[in-house]
Amino acid sequence: MGADKQETVPALDQLIGEIHFDAAGLVPAIAQDETTGEILMVAWMNEAAIRETLASGRVCYWSRSRGRLWRKGERSGQTQELRDFLLDCDGDTVLLKVAQTGVACHTGRRSCFFRAWRRGRLETIAEVVVDPDELYGNEG
Repeated sequence: MGADKQETVPALDQLIGEIHFDAAGLVPAIAQDETTGEILMVAWMNEAAIRETLASGRVCYWSRSRGRLWRKGERSGQTQELRDFLLDCDGDTVLLKVAQTGVACHTGRRSCFFRAWRRGRLETIAEVVVDPDELYGNEG
């Protein structure tokens, strides 16, 4: 087991070296349903979030509003299990293929992309699946 760990750390360091973080040390991360291909959400990751995600297999992001690591589903139970970690050609965007438990959006919808420009206006195209108050209490 120790030998595996030693081999993994340099490989992970090499991956981190390939990622072009912005001035704040962040990279956009797109979460995609591994089965349907549906884009569920976009969030941000820093180096610590990437390392934790790859080590645990459970997706962790950096919350800009909270100023800390945010383990997806830590309050709501709506978790994302990592199935594949991809880096784009420029190294400035991460694609996470995930197995989503429950809904991905804090509004209680399956995806954060529930509004579409149609017929000259912005329309809601996906309904709430779970009441956000059930997920987060009154802090939704």
